[in-house]
Amino acid sequence: MQAAGHDIALVITQPDRPAGRGQRPLESAVKRFAKRQGMPLWQPETLREPGAVERVRDAQADALVVAAYGALLPPALLNVGRFGALNIHASLLPRWRGAAPIQRAILAGDRETGVSIMQMDEGLDTGPVLAQRKIEIAPRDDAGVLHDELAALGARLMVETLVELQAGRAHATAQPAAGATYARKIEKVDTLLDWSRPAAELERMVRAFRPGPGAVADHGGESLKIWSVRVRTDRGAPGTVLESHDALVVACGEQSLEIVELQRPGGKRMAASSFLRGRSIAVGTRFA
Repeated sequence: MQAAGHDIALVITQPDRPAGRGQRPLESAVKRFAKRQGMPLWQPETLREPGAVERVRDAQADALVVAAYGALLPPALLNVGRFGALNIHASLLPRWRGAAPIQRAILAGDRETGVSIMQMDEGLDTGPVLAQRKIEIAPRDDAGVLHDELAALGARLMVETLVELQAGRAHATAQPAAGATYARKIEKVDTLLDWSRPAAELERMVRAFRPGPGAVADHGGESLKIWSVRVRTDRGAPGTVLESHDALVVACGEQSLEIVELQRPGGKRMAASSFLRGRSIAVGTRFA
């Protein structure tokens, strides 16, 4: 935005949150950038606190640009400035409204995704769309790769949309009711691999939860984070270890998965071949 010649009247980001093993307060990337650029910065606990709406209005911005803020805006802020509140959403709305559009698109096996610039309303990602741009989801794309690609695309598209709005050429189109889906937030229970599912679905899970929070598998009471896998044609009872010498292969509901990279609790990410040299996993044993 700043590089495109726009003046940033106010940067609003979430308060510093505890993170990491020490649970020390961590500044958001938005805050770090704003501080480096000397931009006016504000971190309210909530935009519903007394005086919050007035503070935003006092900035006298033409538009309120929102990207992954993590909270619904108060209705009074939806029409702030002459262009209102504009949201950069990482999906092709109305598909994947909600908190985890990137992960849900990969999990569903979607072949394409994209970015939508939306005029915000009081619903959850239900406002009319000003612009959209599509990209393909490559077979080995994970959530981290897609996030970075969509973030860059969304920034460019927002700048283009602001130009169109200023010129009076942008027109918002209501989202169709057909095709609407909800991208529910990823919970811990969602990350556990269910070996009764087809191998292709589990391979998508691994990519959808990489780099975080990570797909998880349980063997012998130990929770292993699974970083990389390959689909194999081997068959057996779901969860059964079919091979464990140079490769670690586990049967699924359909076909099987070769676990390529994994990580023990507190350990380092490593190749499965290295893991197997330090720990024996017998053929015929089961992953829960």
